[in-house]
Amino acid sequence: MSPLTAPLAAPDAPVTGTFLDVGTTLLVLDLLGIVVFAASGGLVGVRKELDLFGVLVLAGVTGLGGGLLRDVLIGVVPPAALVDWRYLLAPAVAGVAVFAFHPTFGRMEKVITVLDAAGLALFCVAGALKAMDYGVGPLPAALMGMTTAVGGGMMRDVLAGRVPVVFRGELYATPALGGAAVAVVGTSGWLPFDPPVVVVSILAALVALVWRLLAVWRNWQAPLPKGPASV
Repeated sequence: MSPLTAPLAAPDAPVTGTFLDVGTTLLVLDLLGIVVFAASGGLVGVRKELDLFGVLVLAGVTGLGGGLLRDVLIGVVPPAALVDWRYLLAPAVAGVAVFAFHPTFGRMEKVITVLDAAGLALFCVAGALKAMDYGVGPLPAALMGMTTAVGGGMMRDVLAGRVPVVFRGELYATPALGGAAVAVVGTSGWLPFDPPVVVVSILAALVALVWRLLAVWRNWQAPLPKGPASV
């Protein structure tokens, strides 16, 4: 059993040597990421002219999809979203807010882009930390962090009839993987000192956030095939 597993099962039990226990850190990162991603998913639903139910579905899928996928892959069943009412309430509230005040959200395009990047950063860190906490190796844990960050958005885009953003050349998954990697290195015991989990989380999230925002600002693109397709 991982030394950090107990706080996940009992969030109120602090971890020795940290000034914010792992369970609380994961919960805060998860809920913040869910709200931010759910708002972006709800906005896609509004722009697709879906009804309230459709908006809530896209909000829920975007906010919870990546975490559900991560939990199933690392063997956490039932997933946290199905055993903690806060995980279901957060995307519902965000979806209703976007549905009711979508003109305001629609005028906040740049803010939504920043919030989406923030959600990416929060989820990649939360996903990596939880995977490490459940005994997953460093490299798979980093991949789980990336999956947590991009999984919900991929499901949202498929349901909305769009090519997922991670396949369109934008640097989206790469910043998530970078942030997850920092979280893994900071909590794996490889460093000569033992930094608090909350400090590692903040630094890792900043790496993903800044990388993603720079990619949007500078229009950085992943390599694309050159010339016409042969099929």
